[in-house]
Amino acid sequence: MSECKVRCYIILLVFFSAWMHVKWMYFFVSLPTPGPDLLSRIDLDELMKKDEPPLNFPKTLEEFEYAFNEQGRLRHTTTGEAYAFNAREDLHRWNQKRYEALGEIITRYVYQLLETKCNLTKEIVPVDATAEEPRSFIYLSADAMSNPAKLLVLIQGCGVVRAGQWARRLIINQDLDSGTQIPFITRAQEEGYGVMVLNPNENHLELERPAKPAPLPSPEASDEPAEKRERKDDRESKKKRDFYEKYRNPQKESETEQIPIRENGSPEEHVLYVWDHFVSKAAARNVFFVAHSYGGLSLVELMIQREAQVKNRVCAVAMTDSIHNVWHQDANKSIQEWLQQHCRNWVSSPEPLDTPVEPMLSDCPRVSAGTERHELTSWRSFNSIFQFFSEALQTGEEEETSNTVTTRSSHRTKPDHNHNDL
Repeated sequence: MSECKVRCYIILLVFFSAWMHVKWMYFFVSLPTPGPDLLSRIDLDELMKKDEPPLNFPKTLEEFEYAFNEQGRLRHTTTGEAYAFNAREDLHRWNQKRYEALGEIITRYVYQLLETKCNLTKEIVPVDATAEEPRSFIYLSADAMSNPAKLLVLIQGCGVVRAGQWARRLIINQDLDSGTQIPFITRAQEEGYGVMVLNPNENHLELERPAKPAPLPSPEASDEPAEKRERKDDRESKKKRDFYEKYRNPQKESETEQIPIRENGSPEEHVLYVWDHFVSKAAARNVFFVAHSYGGLSLVELMIQREAQVKNRVCAVAMTDSIHNVWHQDANKSIQEWLQQHCRNWVSSPEPLDTPVEPMLSDCPRVSAGTERHELTSWRSFNSIFQFFSEALQTGEEEETSNTVTTRSSHRTKPDHNHNDL
């Protein structure tokens, strides 16, 4: 083959490759953009359920093959390893459901510890609840209502955490001390406090909703000939089957409806209810609060609703990374001034523990909790909180003594300096 022919073949090949490239580019550019009808057919939840195992999980720690060791850390009973969230790769939804199932077991386990280790008892709320209506409960120490000196009230943040918990994540991934309120309860009992453990997130009863009846055919559809309607339904069914063949999930999660608990339908309602029916009726001269995250907001709301009572009974408030906002909650100036004098907020910060932090609003002073992790702020400030309470109590007793002395002095009979010496 001559050199000229070779060059011609090469030139033709180059032109052919360029033509094919342009042709395919035009093909892809000319493809229609997926419209809302196509996108509406894509159910991301369904796509996530590919090859998903059944959502049937163990009911006890033993069945999960986990247990808490002597250090209060959750470990696998065979391997000794910490809890692994990704038990199955590429199945985030299934792993999340498994984690939530373990969390429910943890909740019951903490309840058991409150009753056995801390010797607390359940008290049903509402106090006059009938056997048929939804109800919740709080935990009280034996002397919570009768202790004449001191009462400690614990309020956690919002979410899945129930009575006795600061953070489920810490209980599962770190230890019981950091994630539960048990260290606060035992320390308070050792120092002579009565104790109340609130349950602000138990706000409703969940009931399984009955299955919905099959929808009746629309009038428009009924006007079509039966044969035509059947062919149309068959085509639609085949499209759905083809589209979801690889991704469909045979298991259906049951739908539930929520029935609110009377006068305890929100964290704010719960805190107010417990104040009215328990704290305000307790014998303690000095009441102390520890309120984490949303618990601080609920406490400020309590002050707005019962300002005079709270000022008269509460000695000190320790907040941990509270999300309250005195402006948004319309707290008046006298409440803000009281918070400045009787409250301290340990916030997440890289600064060392107890280092003052610039206040965002004119309410309680802010200090560092010695950690940047929101959920750890209560545990890291544990010792500082009890020291703060002791100092507040001592200051209150000194002021009370001073006021008593002043009052007695003012009632003494003043000598008559106007008489004449004889």
